[in-house]
Amino acid sequence: MPFFKGIKEDIASVFDRDPAARNTMEVLFHYPGLHATWFHRISHKLWGWKLYWLARFVSNVSRWLTGIEIHPGAKIGRRFFIDHGMGVVIGETAEIGDDVTLYHGVTLGGTSWNKGKRHPTLKDGVVIGAGAKVLGPITVGKSARIGSNAVVVRDVPELTTVVGIPARVAQSAVDAETAERRRKMAKEYGFDAYAISADNPDPVATAIGRMLDHVQVLDNKVSDLCQAVNKLGGDVCGEIPEVDMDDVEFLEESERAAKRRADKDDTSASGKQDS
Repeated sequence: MPFFKGIKEDIASVFDRDPAARNTMEVLFHYPGLHATWFHRISHKLWGWKLYWLARFVSNVSRWLTGIEIHPGAKIGRRFFIDHGMGVVIGETAEIGDDVTLYHGVTLGGTSWNKGKRHPTLKDGVVIGAGAKVLGPITVGKSARIGSNAVVVRDVPELTTVVGIPARVAQSAVDAETAERRRKMAKEYGFDAYAISADNPDPVATAIGRMLDHVQVLDNKVSDLCQAVNKLGGDVCGEIPEVDMDDVEFLEESERAAKRRADKDDTSASGKQDS
């Protein structure tokens, strides 16, 4: 792609991803993430021509001016956007797809002193939050999300959100039927599983959701066994006792969480009606 056509495309992508962008002149002169990307295209071309010293010189000038360090050997796709930018480091063998977004303080680093592939590969549409560290020759799948300050040392599947140190899957695609079943199971057992909702991605929430799925399967199996025993003349199908929840603070927090989510749902519904 011609250099200046790429600049035009980069500027257009900023308006899609940063609501603070007001006009083209502001983006052109006041977005260091774009400046670092344009410097990198020059240094990467020089690197490809084996003008290594000059490529590193251009890269260092870019770092002085923008606070963003991108090794000339890194491969970067189209519409790459670094928001805020300060402190971003991208290593030599990193590979970045199209429409990738990084925030300040992100590191795409290596975990080995050996030559060869030692930095991450980011597929198209990846978003990495502020301060996250993605380390080693791993692959972050298409449209994956990495939470702020996460430390990622393993491959991330596509369409997945990971958070924490070390990073764990916080949210993956769950269909509406599964989400509703989990909600009913949580209510049946006497508490509001406020960590389970899709709007609150949390590894513990995901674990609880899967436990509820397992409990549902066990309940179904027990019900079948009870019916079979009753047909043989037994009587083992009394009602399952409710879970005794004596922790007042837990119950109060559960109620507050349920109210917050209900208020959020009401606000979202009214917003859709207004639009």
